[in-house]
Amino acid sequence: MSKPLALPLDTAHLVLRPFERRDLDGVSHYHTLPNVQRYVERSTRHPDDVAAAVELMRSHVSLQRPGDTLSLAMVRKGDEQLVGHVTLTWADATASQGEVRFVIDPAYSGKGYLSQAITAMLNLGFDHFQLHRIFVRCDGRCHHSIKLLQKLGLRLEAHYREHALFQGEWDEELHFAMLDREWRPSTKVLEMPRRDRVA
Repeated sequence: MSKPLALPLDTAHLVLRPFERRDLDGVSHYHTLPNVQRYVERSTRHPDDVAAAVELMRSHVSLQRPGDTLSLAMVRKGDEQLVGHVTLTWADATASQGEVRFVIDPAYSGKGYLSQAITAMLNLGFDHFQLHRIFVRCDGRCHHSIKLLQKLGLRLEAHYREHALFQGEWDEELHFAMLDREWRPSTKVLEMPRRDRVA
């Protein structure tokens, strides 16, 4: 997994780039929202927590060994507004598996940004890092995220009912996944030359 990685990544409306110190205010804007707290890896309710999260994401710049994470800021083209972030983690070397995670500022949800960011990370995982399988976890109540993952072609593989408590409420977690050959089947299959009919 040590192939050189060309960053930033461009999509139609986003630049996906490594985090910078100047992203602190933008991350703080969405990371501290109560409805976002349940989806972040560690609690970020206070300014020091957000600063620590940004520093951690700044260090996530490559996948060299299992457990490494690549964290990219989702920056809107034109005005350079930070709208969220997306990560790719090398989850397992033997089975060549990765995990994509994402957080978006609710103010920018529903505009197609997540679709572009997740697509870019799937491209990166399958094409650049040659992963065999990528999975994505999702809250069972996030109907927009569920629809998005299904639209991108990921399949529901597991539904963990009441698997964890968050602020006195049970969480429902869904696991979606895709294999490399399912991501772009047309690029994995060779087209046979057409032959004229003989009969």
